[in-house]
Amino acid sequence: MIPFTYLEPSSLDEALTLLAERGADAKLIAGGTGLVNLMKQRLVRPEFVIGLRALKPLCGIVENGGIRIGALATIQALEASAAIRRQAPLLAAACGHVATVRVRSMATLGGAVAHADPNLDTPPALIALDAEIVAHSRRGERKIPADRFFTGYFETVLDPDEIVTEILVPEQPAGSGTAFLKFLPATRDDYATVSVAVRIALSTNGAITDARVALGAAATVPVRAKAVEAALTGKGADEKNFREAADLVREAIDPIADFRGSAEYKRKMAIVHVRRALSQALSEAKKLS
Repeated sequence: MIPFTYLEPSSLDEALTLLAERGADAKLIAGGTGLVNLMKQRLVRPEFVIGLRALKPLCGIVENGGIRIGALATIQALEASAAIRRQAPLLAAACGHVATVRVRSMATLGGAVAHADPNLDTPPALIALDAEIVAHSRRGERKIPADRFFTGYFETVLDPDEIVTEILVPEQPAGSGTAFLKFLPATRDDYATVSVAVRIALSTNGAITDARVALGAAATVPVRAKAVEAALTGKGADEKNFREAADLVREAIDPIADFRGSAEYKRKMAIVHVRRALSQALSEAKKLS
């Protein structure tokens, strides 16, 4: 690893000032599970590393109709949070699939979204939950829908002087059922061959009134499968409609071939797991009806 200067601000204002002053020569570090690996591989060579661990106000998880999640809340804290399990069980489920307990106890949700690795488990869940990413700079605050936040491989809409400070998960549609599936042909701590996050809500007659379908490890960014959602909305919640809608995911994704599978294999697994996730989400929705 190349030498660098470590800076640890004691407040968000100080962190924003340091980031604005150091510019492209600086990188932020929260849990370090992403940045440190890139630095070890010399893919990232910051002159300054700005540590955020002293910013304790960014660690909170607060219910306010929906959920306000501080960017420094760890994946382990989210998985264990009663508020998350109650208000956003889809996110709790996704967090439970992240790597190992050791990684989950260090990695933060804000770090995960800012890192923008398309193979991560939490971004598809945030997209399916209609979450917003809150970013601050010395110029002010802005809120970015999760499905518009990621722009490329390890790339986001964040400006160089912005810090992710919160993730906002709105109150979910009444009676929604959710499911998170991660297809892992290798070890449990590996990246997924494909991951799927689904949310559906039903009317009193059993029709789907609202649908969200998002996938990870399926392109250079987490993918929201809008064509699948449109095919489901207004239709009956049955296996025939699930199968027909899931087939549309083939054209929504652009998987990268690697040792976890060819692009075609990943497309087939995406179709299978979207269908399975929809069935699982339907079971959850029926429990709430």
